[in-house]
Amino acid sequence: MADTAIADTALKTYNDIPVLDWDMQNPEASSYEMFRKLRAETPLVKVPMGMGSMVLALRARMVDQIVSPENTRQLETEMKMMQGIFDGPIFDFIAQVMLFANGEAHQRRRQPVARTFAFKLMEAMRPKAAAVAAEIINDHLDKGPFNFVQEFAAQIPARIIADVLGIPRSDLPVFLHWISDTGESIGFVDVSRRADIEKSLTEFNAYVDKLLADRRANPCGDFLSDYVAATAASGDMSEGEIRAQVVGLILAGSDTTRNSMCMTLFQLLQHPEQWAAFCADPDSLKKKAAEEGLRFEPVVSGIPRVTTQDMEIEGFLIPPGAIVAVSLLSVLRDPEIYAEPETFNIQRTDQQRWHLAFGAGAHRCAGEALARVELEETLAAIARLAPNTRITGPNPRLQPGAIRTVDQMQVEFA
Repeated sequence: MADTAIADTALKTYNDIPVLDWDMQNPEASSYEMFRKLRAETPLVKVPMGMGSMVLALRARMVDQIVSPENTRQLETEMKMMQGIFDGPIFDFIAQVMLFANGEAHQRRRQPVARTFAFKLMEAMRPKAAAVAAEIINDHLDKGPFNFVQEFAAQIPARIIADVLGIPRSDLPVFLHWISDTGESIGFVDVSRRADIEKSLTEFNAYVDKLLADRRANPCGDFLSDYVAATAASGDMSEGEIRAQVVGLILAGSDTTRNSMCMTLFQLLQHPEQWAAFCADPDSLKKKAAEEGLRFEPVVSGIPRVTTQDMEIEGFLIPPGAIVAVSLLSVLRDPEIYAEPETFNIQRTDQQRWHLAFGAGAHRCAGEALARVELEETLAAIARLAPNTRITGPNPRLQPGAIRTVDQMQVEFA
């Protein structure tokens, strides 16, 4: 930014950003109505968080500016340190995984994974995803209500990633427990849960270490065999980094997909005319249904960044080193981009080319292609095999957090 612009006294300062009294554990504090009102009043709000503050950007037109590498970088360990976490399994995982790395470290950690999880390769997984979904649907078809979150939505990505990694199905119950606990390490860690999370993460790390050691000793042409060969050939990653990318990939392909699957199906069932249209032609509408579900109920609540220079955003001067997060709960319902943004509509024609639910820029989700395949094929399988599916318990809700999780969901396949 030019010196003259910085000196412009008309600019508001970081201290002028309105402070939001935000209780992240209160679902009402993260309601879409709250963000709708805030977005109309101010482009930015400041949220106290642990030992610092985070700025939330509320308008879609600011996204490109905020994620630009000229203005910001990816968060590294700052969020953990703001929570008083300076060492231990959680801190080490965040420090080693590609999601929270920049520059050369990010590139060398991401490259071996990105090659294997390319779109063309993941498209070939569609028959596998459809078959796994059909297997579980048939297990529950016409057998009454069941826990959709744990017995279906969590099983789809877990079984697929387990098959990709060569993990025995018999290990899935404990595997799912590790995924659930370790996923909490990504966001704002509940202090009372830290010991449990670190125990699961330690056990998860040990399990992945054994998988890697097995593939080094007995390569079998699968993803892990190719991954350990690629990392060995480059020789530029530590054992902790090699392991962290596998753990991170498992998390990225599990937690978010599970919750998106739940909330997209719920919204489809809440709109009978759209569900009927989807059931009549699931193959044509599965992509649109998934895209709208990701927009209407985003599981990832924001895209956090750290400013690297003085940065003007909508009349506010943000200093270097500030944490600024694009609020997906706000921008994915911005009326400047979406017609009738508060309406769930699988026939929507204004979806953006690069869906923000998968992030933006260099840190866009490496597992996007697989997540799309799982979500689209699973929804299509339900529509095809169980068109009379219904919700039998209370309506599911997404609990607040960096990664929002479904509280409960009871479903009957018919």
